[in-house]
Amino acid sequence: MPRLSEDALIATIFAPLAGPGALRLEDDAALLKVAAGDELVLTKDMLVAGVHFFADDPPDMIARKALRVNLSDLAAKGAEPRGFLLGLGLPGDWQEDWLKAFAAGLGADAGTFAIPLLGGDTVRTPGPLTLSITAMGTVPEGKMIPRGGAKAGDHLFVTGTIGDAALGLKLRQNAESNRPWIGGLDETQAAYLRDRYLLPQPRVGLRQALRAYAHAAMDISDGFAGDLAKMLRLAGLTIEIGAGQVPLSEAARAALAAEPQCLSTILTGGDDYEILCAVPPEEKAGFAASAAAAGIKVQEIGMCTPGREPVRIRDAKGELLSFEAGSYQHF
Repeated sequence: MPRLSEDALIATIFAPLAGPGALRLEDDAALLKVAAGDELVLTKDMLVAGVHFFADDPPDMIARKALRVNLSDLAAKGAEPRGFLLGLGLPGDWQEDWLKAFAAGLGADAGTFAIPLLGGDTVRTPGPLTLSITAMGTVPEGKMIPRGGAKAGDHLFVTGTIGDAALGLKLRQNAESNRPWIGGLDETQAAYLRDRYLLPQPRVGLRQALRAYAHAAMDISDGFAGDLAKMLRLAGLTIEIGAGQVPLSEAARAALAAEPQCLSTILTGGDDYEILCAVPPEEKAGFAASAAAAGIKVQEIGMCTPGREPVRIRDAKGELLSFEAGSYQHF
């Protein structure tokens, strides 16, 4: 059976996902209306097979992950999702059924999060499957939450739980070498960790609480310890916390109990897509209440202090932890 041409591929598979501003994907550009008094927030993430996901992952899940990691960035800025552009580099052996399943997953999440496809580009690549999404959101003028806006005395909060996706990746990569802590998990816990790697949960419901109460925020994608250091370094601040203050899931706690060395993976492994934010002390109660009303769990981890000293994380014995790298680096 002959493959679809590029024009036919766009018209039959992706045009049904397009929002009004996409002009039915028949033009070389899209038209996005922004309300008076709003500002546009833009973010881009690229995902490559073998780096950010496994090539044999379900195509609908690959699509959803690609969109959700961008939604996580918008959420951390307090932005309302408005639309996205898709860049798709397909390897030579792509199949139409795979692409239809990919589009179905993309369309499902585009509907769930009210962020329509506005356009993009498709190309053939001699390398692995490569995805690039540029997501757009809006905030009221002057209300975007910057990464570097934390102030001395602010209290830091983290959404959800940390380390699940990094442990889930370890489960996928090489179960044998991870046997000491795998033995501490039941099948439900192992499945939970694998799912957390496969499908992030962007905390889009937190955006109003962030706009109302936070001085600074970022999504934790490269690793908790490293991202914490990045955010505070920008503000000329530091912090000392206990590892026990970092929120963990039941599954991560089981892995840690079976093998304490898992702590490094938990704190530096990345792919959490949770939000780290700084809230002034007088706004703590309001922020926590607003997050709870949105159904999002948050946990306070400590207070920012002035200084350029490195962030300090201590274990249960009070010993200062050190890591080869605080977060994932591509280069």
